Amino acid sequence: MTRPFEAISIEQVAYFPRPGMVAPGAIRFTPDGSAVTYLFSEEGTLVRGLWRYEIATGERAVLAGPQRAPVEEGGLSRDEELRRERSRLRELGVTHYQFATKADPAVLLVPMGGTLLVSVGGEALREIPGVEQTLDPRLSDDGARVAFVREGELYVVEVAGGGPRRLTTGAEDGVTNGLAEFIAQEELDRDEGYWWSPDGERIAFIRADSRHIPKYPVVHQGRDQVDVEEHRYPFAGKANACLDLGVVELATGAVRWLDLGAEKDIYISSVAWRPDGTLTAEVLSRNQKRLQLFAFDAASGARELLREEDSDLWVNVDHGTRFLESGQVLYTSEKTGFRHLYLDDTGARTSRQLTEGDWAVTRLVSVDEERRLAFFMATRDSVLERHLYAVGLDGGAPRRLTSEAGWHEAVIDRSHERFVDTWSSLSHGPRVALRSIDGAFEGMLFENSGATAEELGLATPELTTVTAADGATVLHGALYQPPASTKARPFPLIVSVYGGPHVQRVANEWSLTVDLRAQYLAREGYVVFKLDNRGSANRGQAFEAPIHLCTGRVEVDDQAAGVKRLVELGLAEPSRVGVYGWSYGGYMTLMAMLRAPGMFRVGVAGAPVTHWDGYDTAYTERYMGTPAVNATGYEESSALAHVARLDGKLLLVHGMIDENVHFRHTARLAVALSSAQKEYELLVFPEERHMPRDAKGLEYQERRLIEFFKRHL
Repeated sequence: MTRPFEAISIEQVAYFPRPGMVAPGAIRFTPDGSAVTYLFSEEGTLVRGLWRYEIATGERAVLAGPQRAPVEEGGLSRDEELRRERSRLRELGVTHYQFATKADPAVLLVPMGGTLLVSVGGEALREIPGVEQTLDPRLSDDGARVAFVREGELYVVEVAGGGPRRLTTGAEDGVTNGLAEFIAQEELDRDEGYWWSPDGERIAFIRADSRHIPKYPVVHQGRDQVDVEEHRYPFAGKANACLDLGVVELATGAVRWLDLGAEKDIYISSVAWRPDGTLTAEVLSRNQKRLQLFAFDAASGARELLREEDSDLWVNVDHGTRFLESGQVLYTSEKTGFRHLYLDDTGARTSRQLTEGDWAVTRLVSVDEERRLAFFMATRDSVLERHLYAVGLDGGAPRRLTSEAGWHEAVIDRSHERFVDTWSSLSHGPRVALRSIDGAFEGMLFENSGATAEELGLATPELTTVTAADGATVLHGALYQPPASTKARPFPLIVSVYGGPHVQRVANEWSLTVDLRAQYLAREGYVVFKLDNRGSANRGQAFEAPIHLCTGRVEVDDQAAGVKRLVELGLAEPSRVGVYGWSYGGYMTLMAMLRAPGMFRVGVAGAPVTHWDGYDTAYTERYMGTPAVNATGYEESSALAHVARLDGKLLLVHGMIDENVHFRHTARLAVALSSAQKEYELLVFPEERHMPRDAKGLEYQERRLIEFFKRHL
């Protein structure tokens, strides 16, 4: 029998979802722990519904189907479209849902198509009347109310009935109440702009004022009608949104504004309420070298500094702080060079380190205060895998709870009796199992039958290591080789690159195997190589540090070291080396061709940053400082400064309504290349943003990329 990917077509290369990737997502336990809920597409598409799995019986039921929700991108509002872009969300249908954490009976909220559906005590979902075009709707802990944002203002509505009530005023063009501003969503992993108090009587919210930031027009050039978006984009070294943190009393509508300190040019990285009703906020300095945790008395506004962390490089924001009922605070920090768990005792200004070593805690999953245990994901056994561990709050060695090789994610029930384990590997797509809290298998929620590399007809990439350009650091890579029947060694080599911070690409994980572009190119006789160079994620601060104040140098040196090693092994032909990447990978493609023109002969650069003065404040300044204080670094790190060195074949690809990495980056490069009399090809998509979504456009892009490499490599 022919396997589905025995032969790979370009249509398959461009298609989403990827093979074997349709699996339960947004997994949660119901508040009483009797069932597991998740989003899933039974049809195997991107359109998902909400499902419920009964733990006692194994029965499954659909709680909410996608019928009332948008099943195409065109059915979304502009605000929804942009929020999806910030979260890189492709899925449609039901995309979010929430249980009230302390409601009895249980209350479930399902936003669908701009309306809000609610179920109380297991009853059928019903629509809350008078509520349309909502953004970021969320239940109070007791399930009595829903808050949401509409037209830049914060509203609340009773679940039991009654019309919505506006809580804030003053929203206008450039001013929002209760919405996460662009930088928070794009660069700080904060998509929330308001937070319910534990008793449901107050809401903390952020007022973001961007009126002083000039508007940047994004023009839809591919439509029959004129359509111009205007974004107040904070360019590196320029003004950020001004942020205020307030607390509104639901009973009276009174707002108390809180004192965040004398320095106003700041980021608010997270906000949370402690169990005792004290509000906390993490404030990050503009240069991102200092993180402060403040506590506020919501009634009086009195402020207390709880913790302060400084770094000579930058502070990586983690959102790992947990405020315990005991008054203790569990948090993560990279103060030792690797992210680890720390516990602040009640009333003490000293911390106890709970984990240690040359490995990183990547996520704090849950805390069992009764048994005094913290559960976390980490790289303790290998940076190429993720596993769930438990460690005592009172000391002791971490204990691993997941056993199968691969990349795990875990969701733990409220009573800490069991967890849902989702894991994949290079050889098998995501599977979902129910396990007791000690890791013992209880049942399979999702087997993902047929989603193995062998059954699909895909080759698993080979994980390998090379030595970095410094001659000492070990780097991890993944290698896709042509079929064994191919006799043409050495092969032409194509490097698939990202190379930027906060990303790890090489791992024992299924998405690496179902990179169908790499698989297709390998079938066509190319070796495809991926390498996590210095500067990328999850290897500690010393591994990230070399990109400080000058990007595109060390990363390229390491990629070149990887190429040299493949040449030494007889796998790669040194005169036939290409490179492609998107976003930071597009930037890296350019810098590889410009800094090492004798090595990288052909490149396809997608949505590249070409000069860091044209990218946003938070991301750019974290690594580069501002243009005013690091002018030399900005110039040296810019592709525009090196165009005279181009000596290969270059294809530029960009969406013209990309509101993140503006098309202006590619346009500036085109001007510089023309001025230097350098040849290039240009592929534009007038109606695509930073993450291309149009199915036919994706297929056309793949055809052009593959044709370009075949023609020139």
